[in-house]
Amino acid sequence: MADNIVAIVGRPNVGKSTLFNKLVGARLSIVDDTPGVTRDRIFGDCEWLGRHFTLIDTGGIEPDSDDIILKQMRRQAQLAVDSADVIIFVTDIRTGVVSTDEEVASMLRKSEKPVILCVNKCDGVGELPPDFYEFYNLGLGDPMPVSSVHGHGTGDLLDEVLKYLPGAEETEEDDDAIKVAVIGKPNVGKSSLVNAVLGEDRMIVSDIAGTTRDATDSVVENEHGRFVFIDTAGLRRKSRVYDQIEKYSVIRAKMAVERAQVCVIMIDATEGFTEQDSKVAGIAHEMGKGCIIAVNKWDAVEKDGKTMDSMRKKLMKDFSFMSYAPIIFISAKENVRLDRLFELIKFVDTQNAMRISTGKLNDVLADATARVQPPTDKGKRLKIYYMTQASTRPPTFVCFVNNAELFHYSYQRYLDNQIREVFGLEGTPTRMVIRERESNKK
Repeated sequence: MADNIVAIVGRPNVGKSTLFNKLVGARLSIVDDTPGVTRDRIFGDCEWLGRHFTLIDTGGIEPDSDDIILKQMRRQAQLAVDSADVIIFVTDIRTGVVSTDEEVASMLRKSEKPVILCVNKCDGVGELPPDFYEFYNLGLGDPMPVSSVHGHGTGDLLDEVLKYLPGAEETEEDDDAIKVAVIGKPNVGKSSLVNAVLGEDRMIVSDIAGTTRDATDSVVENEHGRFVFIDTAGLRRKSRVYDQIEKYSVIRAKMAVERAQVCVIMIDATEGFTEQDSKVAGIAHEMGKGCIIAVNKWDAVEKDGKTMDSMRKKLMKDFSFMSYAPIIFISAKENVRLDRLFELIKFVDTQNAMRISTGKLNDVLADATARVQPPTDKGKRLKIYYMTQASTRPPTFVCFVNNAELFHYSYQRYLDNQIREVFGLEGTPTRMVIRERESNKK
């Protein structure tokens, strides 16, 4: 998912879902002539002229309806409007401006967000019909004629969207900053940590789980460097996410992880490891981010000389799928080891961006295969011709072999451990891609 959010809103049955599918290039939303088919918000990644953003399709808005489903759809749409950077307001040329359009337009003007008025179902070519010009009465600027079925006008519509999204020049100022997502289940002290590193109460802090609803950026500059901390809403199990605002918070938190370079995974020291901690960490691991496990509220734990060591060993076992992640014990409330946390963030970011030369990689490969012979199957032995690094964040290695099926997962783990033993790569996951030589495929 991209950083910016564009919401498609409008009354029922004006073609919002058809337009959504056309813009994302996939049939993600159900399209039907029955009003109210789209109830929840549908998300999709959209790309135009090299720029990426997240597009949201919402259920139709009926401002004055008392119907329970329509009221829920209206609430969903309002949440999308509140969180969007740009709003596409879709209307229908065939019905013209109706009272519901005027009420939706009034709601959008109050949002103070950039609104692009889209007049849909302009399927003909040539001169626009006279009915088109009545949409100026909505007071939302120049309407844009679009045919979501045929795709007419969608390019101009996307050009208009990009005008309101932050340009590359606006984001360059933070290019030298390390983006840090603070993630974890609710009430582990994420906002307290961000407030502590900021030195001010920027975030609302409460014992009530779910106080933070959105992902918020805070710039921190100190002797360790420049950082952008992204405080995210706590991630809960899906079965417990009843509140629609929290559903959106989960999406925002995942987006925050995607655009971060380092993820600080916060654990509550008073509760210890939970299944949800594993799921939260799994998101950062799967996205290939640099990871640090921060055990918060360490000041509230009764300790003896062995408490930290025993808990560290237990967490290493619990987080065995990401054994590369360093563990630090902190107290956001008492500012304990926060300097050390900044040092770890810088270190892990460097490891996540590490590039290893092909020559050095193949020296390690030769040594590793000499120590432990590659596996065999039915008389056929795996041959690894050479290895090279394809990309960083995370470090991704490509192995060229004679037979990919012989390259068992256990041997991949062995090679990964050998690379880590030589080059470190602490705090970052790695990826290994297996390629067969073309001659062997033939």
